[in-house]
Amino acid sequence: MADSVGEEDVRRIYIDEAVKAVALAEYKLKTLCTISSTNAWTNKYYRETNTELTGGTGSAVTGVPRFAPFPYGEVTESLVTGTIQKFGMEGKMAEEDILTDALPMLSRTILRIGRAIAYAIDVAIEAALAANVTNTVTIAAGFEWDSATIANRDPVKDILDAIQEIRADNFNALNGNGYLVVNGTDYTNIISNSKIINHPTFKTVSAVENGVVGELCGLRIMVTEAITAEKAYVVIAMEAITFKQAQALQVEQIKNPGISTTVRAWEYGQIQVTTPNAYCQIDNTRA
Repeated sequence: MADSVGEEDVRRIYIDEAVKAVALAEYKLKTLCTISSTNAWTNKYYRETNTELTGGTGSAVTGVPRFAPFPYGEVTESLVTGTIQKFGMEGKMAEEDILTDALPMLSRTILRIGRAIAYAIDVAIEAALAANVTNTVTIAAGFEWDSATIANRDPVKDILDAIQEIRADNFNALNGNGYLVVNGTDYTNIISNSKIINHPTFKTVSAVENGVVGELCGLRIMVTEAITAEKAYVVIAMEAITFKQAQALQVEQIKNPGISTTVRAWEYGQIQVTTPNAYCQIDNTRA
């Protein structure tokens, strides 16, 4: 039997698609991850040591003599083990509120649940980035992006230094997948800096998508409150981080006829920092 608008199946499909659409638009750091599926609770992965290979003492890569054996190089990997996390939230609305409230409670609940899950995943990704930092640019006291001495603020140099930290490990943040990820406060400090506004590489976008608001120094600028204030990251997307997904976002509508409707959403995944040399943290902390 076909359903008309407002009937159970139609409403269920609408809520499912609406929550997923909100979450999809709100994901920011997750969009920088390689998405990989898994059906295991515990997942192991290898984090490659990025030190360039050498031939060892007395056996250099350069200047191998005639007829001499080649120097031996061996790639080393560190085994990392982690477990899947559940990200979820639900909201319960009284039937009376859905039918008669001045505010569209169902729409607001759908919006906030979708946003909450996307934000929680992005916070977990930032925590993993912070915990596995190998490249750091530390801004000297008095030269922060909100320094009282305006002439001392130089975000462009700090961003270029971060790009170079990554380049020194033979990763290229200017390959089209490089992002500068900042908190909203730090973005305000950047965008209000005349050195940025007048920089030839700076440009804004006509439409913000997944937090990307512009470009600078060959990087896309992404703004998210999931990033700790006074920290920023230059990240190579699809290189530094993997999101091991056990289950993509699921949405369920639970009806108690005449009493309430509950909207529940959840997702399972594990954040894996597979290549820590493919990103750099900029520490903009005020001393």
